[in-house]
Amino acid sequence: MSGNFGYLDIILLAMIAGFIILRLRNILGRKTGHQEKVFTNFSDKKFEKFKEEINQRNKQKTEDLDPTQKKQFLKGAEVAYETIITAFAKGDKNSLKSLLTKGMADNFNSAIEDRNSKKLKSELTFVGIKSSTIEKFEKTAGALFFTVKFVSEIISVKKDIDNKVVEGDPDKIKTVIDHWKFTKKISSSNPNWYLAEIKNT
Repeated sequence: MSGNFGYLDIILLAMIAGFIILRLRNILGRKTGHQEKVFTNFSDKKFEKFKEEINQRNKQKTEDLDPTQKKQFLKGAEVAYETIITAFAKGDKNSLKSLLTKGMADNFNSAIEDRNSKKLKSELTFVGIKSSTIEKFEKTAGALFFTVKFVSEIISVKKDIDNKVVEGDPDKIKTVIDHWKFTKKISSSNPNWYLAEIKNT
């Protein structure tokens, strides 16, 4: 009898243990391998700050600009536009340097040097700007960006060493559409804006 009793005790204890394990799995759940990872070194405080920065950046990209601010910026942008295309036609690198970012200055200088190496002369008559509109405004942690659409009228020709026209028409006014992106560092005390990108259409 004692032997049978010990055997029954073992079976009973095993059944109780199995029941407890099943209950714990139901209460605590089972790890399937699909749970999201928890990064313990990224605190809740840091995460909230990160979300605030992203939300603020998105808000700044789409915020409405003050009409007076738009008008003042476009006035300066139009002056810069005329100055840049005129200086480029003349090959005036010094004037361009004060209006372009480093990358854009390198691009303009390369184009001028290539034109000179081919002994070509560029002549441009700036007729005027028909319209200018701000297409996009962006603000990052360190800089401001304005993308402006210009519709202008110019007369542009290229001549060879013998003063013969090889490109363009000196008697034809051409309508040009440009999309220029200007930038300015927020931390800079210099009020000047610089051309950072240009796209012709």
